[in-house]
Parts: sequence; structure tokens; C-alpha cells
Amino acid sequence: MGSPAYHDSYHLPIRMIPELFKQAGYHTAQNSGVKHQGKHGKTDYNFIWSQFKYDSAHWLDCPKDRPFFAVLQLKGGKSRKNDSGKVDPDNVTLPPYYPDHSVFKEDWADYLGSWLQVDREVGSAVQQLKDAERLNNTAIFFMTDHGVSHLRGKQYVYEEGIRVPLIMRLPNERFAGATRNDLVNQIDVTATSLGLAGIPIENHIQGRDFLADDYVPRKAVFSARDRCDETVEILRSVRTKRFKYIRNFMSHIPHVQPNQYKDGKAIMRTMKLLHAEGELNQLQDRIFNPVRPTEELYDLHRDPHETVNLAGDAQYENTLLALRTQLYDQMVSTRDLGLIPEPILEDLGKRYGSKFQILTQPENKTLVRDLINIIEAGEKQDVESLLKGLKDEAPPVCYWAATWLGNWQVVDAGDALMETTGHADATVRIAAALALSRMGRSNDGAATILKTIEDDNWLAGMYAIRALEWSGIRTPAAHAAVKRALSSPYEFTRRIAKRLSTQF
Repeated sequence: MGSPAYHDSYHLPIRMIPELFKQAGYHTAQNSGVKHQGKHGKTDYNFIWSQFKYDSAHWLDCPKDRPFFAVLQLKGGKSRKNDSGKVDPDNVTLPPYYPDHSVFKEDWADYLGSWLQVDREVGSAVQQLKDAERLNNTAIFFMTDHGVSHLRGKQYVYEEGIRVPLIMRLPNERFAGATRNDLVNQIDVTATSLGLAGIPIENHIQGRDFLADDYVPRKAVFSARDRCDETVEILRSVRTKRFKYIRNFMSHIPHVQPNQYKDGKAIMRTMKLLHAEGELNQLQDRIFNPVRPTEELYDLHRDPHETVNLAGDAQYENTLLALRTQLYDQMVSTRDLGLIPEPILEDLGKRYGSKFQILTQPENKTLVRDLINIIEAGEKQDVESLLKGLKDEAPPVCYWAATWLGNWQVVDAGDALMETTGHADATVRIAAALALSRMGRSNDGAATILKTIEDDNWLAGMYAIRALEWSGIRTPAAHAAVKRALSSPYEFTRRIAKRLSTQF
């Protein structure tokens, strides 16, 4: 059985459930690759979490009289070996938002070729099950993460970045050859696998068992992207069978931000060169625009490559409003923490006992809506609301108010921002200092930024050096701070420092 699914977060939800299987008596295993090499695959490397201990690296270690739950992590498109398969670059047809250039065609062909290697690895995994006489009582889920790191793929919520395969083989070839086209989020794999195992699906599990007799297909799927490595971003999307709505909560900066992971790749270097030389058409050059639309709306039936933004088209006004409302309601109901700047989120999590508890507090009951409102006020240049937001009791509201006042260079807000550089929260101080620098008052905020780079809250330090990068402050004191940051305990602060160190 096969169908596309939608990647809803940076980490595969399969990592949520091995402990439940273990409690139910299953042998749990997680392996890097198909071969039994005794090597575990990746876990949640972007988070601090209570490490779950698998029973072994490979399901082959499972006793014959026990069922098993196992994850095999294949390298997929990240593996570009010579034996991965040959695809002729001249036969490649690129999406229209990429230039018809040899570097792109060769990279795309190499990526397509890697599928052949994956196909062989999947075949080996199936053969292992056959040889162990386990195939006919094992459910196999095949899915991927968010694709390769092309410019509109990985780390974006366009279709190239979130639409992924979901292929299943059920015991005794149940549903063999069936194809479904309903919308599925990857979190649904969690509930479905538990259902197949007969393990109760608790209320806190958000996924739906799409093999259950009472399954109701989703009318929409949601996706999100927040910080990746040292690159701060906030994207949200909702996708129905026909339309895709994207909300850019950081529309004041370009899509292409500095990122060590992507910037060294040939496709990114080539794209930047073609942009500098004026060799890209309007669609291909769009990602380099200094700002972006707050909202994007695409008719995926007519425009599968998401090239024509319908957000400003009166004909689609009702569709836009309905999807925006649906997304905002989803953010509130799921207690989406993404609009809270990460350093503030870290501090609030410690205050309330966990990040989950933040939005359960009475004083934060309306915080998600409040943050949406202050960001919308910024986008509309509602200076009165932004100045009021600087005085708000909630530090995240103050942060966004300062950010947008600086973005619009509201000179009359200079004194209020100067006062805000003394705010109790370090991240709010950074936002106010960066806003002042954008108004030509770098000297008023520089000391605040430089001091915070070495804050005990490592995320505040990363935000501070990121603010230094955006501010353009390149004084001897800034140079000294950058040199110290090269030895920061936080990797992503070090990455920005390394990039900045070449600018003095």
C-alpha cells in the first residue's frame, strides 16, 4: 500500500513510540543502515531529552519468541556513492524555480540515482525478514524525512520539502497493491503502528490510525519549520487536497539566510553566483528578495510547483481567510510554542517546570493569539500597538514589538527602545539593541549585544551574535567579542562567530 504523507516537524515521529512497544513486551532496536553492524542511528540531536535505551542496534538480536519494534535508518539521498545508480543529467527535468544549469542537473540526477541504492537496501531488509521467517507477521513502514537540501526542499514548507513517500507492507500482504490519496501526516504513523500492535492509543497521541475501521481522513495537514542549526526561522503551513497556505512569520527577512550546512553546497554557491550575475529569472530569483510576503497561497491542482502566489487575488480571498483561520486555530489548540523566541522559551520552561507547561498557565492562556496579533501589528506598521507592546508584561510580546519597530526604523520609538535595552529579559534587550542599530544608533545598543553573547543562556548568546551579524557593527570591541565566541560552549554560536570572523 502506498501514498504520499506530509512531514510535519524536523524529527520523525517514530521516535515517540519505542518505549510504548518496550512496555508491551517488544524487543526494541534502532540501526544505522540495513546490515547488522552494532551501530545505532541518530536520535534527537536538536533537543535535550531523556535518552531512551533500545534493547539492541538491530532486530536480528531479538529472541525468536518475542515480537520486535525496529527502526532501520537508511541514508537515502544523503548517500551519493558511485554505486548508487546512474541517471543521465541531460535527461533531468528540473522544477521551474531552479535554473537549467549543469550543477543543478547533475545534483538532481545524483539524487535520483540514490533512490536505486535505497531500493536495493529495502530489498535487503525484506530478504532478512524472509530468511528469519518473520516477513509474514511483520508490518513494514517505509517513509523519508524532508528530502535533500535543495533551495526549496529541506527546511522549507513547499511541497518539495514536506511531501514524502509512505509505503507499507502489512502481514500476509493485506491491502497488497492498494493506493490511497488521502492526506496523512507522519505523526499518523505513530497511531497506526500502535493500532497494528494492539497497543492502546492514548488521548495525548495526536496521530490518527489510518487503518482503523473508524478512521476519518484528514481534511488538511499542517507543517512547521523553526530554527535549523544557527538559522532562526518561523514557517507554518496548512495544506488541503487542492490548496497550500504558508504563513511567513519572519517576512521582514529574506528566505535565504546564512547557514553553514547549506552555504558550502555547490548548488547554493552556484545559485548565489547566478543571482549576483543577474542570470536568474524572476521566479528563480525570488528567494533572494530582501523581504517576502507574509502569506502565500497556491492552487496545487493548477500550480503544483507553487509558482503563482494567490494571496493577493480577490478571487481567492475567502479561501485565504478560511485557511488562515484554520492554521491559527491549530496553533492555539496544539499550544504551538514557535512564536516564543527560543531563549525566552528556555527560561520559561525552567520557570514552569517544562516547556509544555508554559501555555497551560492562566497568565499565558492567550499568549499564542497575543503573539500573532503583535506580529500582525508589525506587518501593518501599527506603531501605536507596537509601542504598547514594548510595555507588555510578556517578554515574547516585547521582543516582537521591538523587532518590528526596528524593521520599520521608527525613529520616534528610539527613546522607548533605548529604555527597553534595560529590560529584565536578555532576548528583549537584544531585540531593542538591534532595532536601534537599524535606525543608525548602533552605539546605543552595541554594548548590550556584545555583553549578551556570553550569556549563561546559550540560546540568548546565539541570538546576540546573530543580532551582531545583522546589525553591521564591526568595531574593535565587536571583533574581540567574535574571537571569544569562537570558543563558545554552544556550537551554533561558534558557527556564526566563524562566519563573522572573516568580516573584520
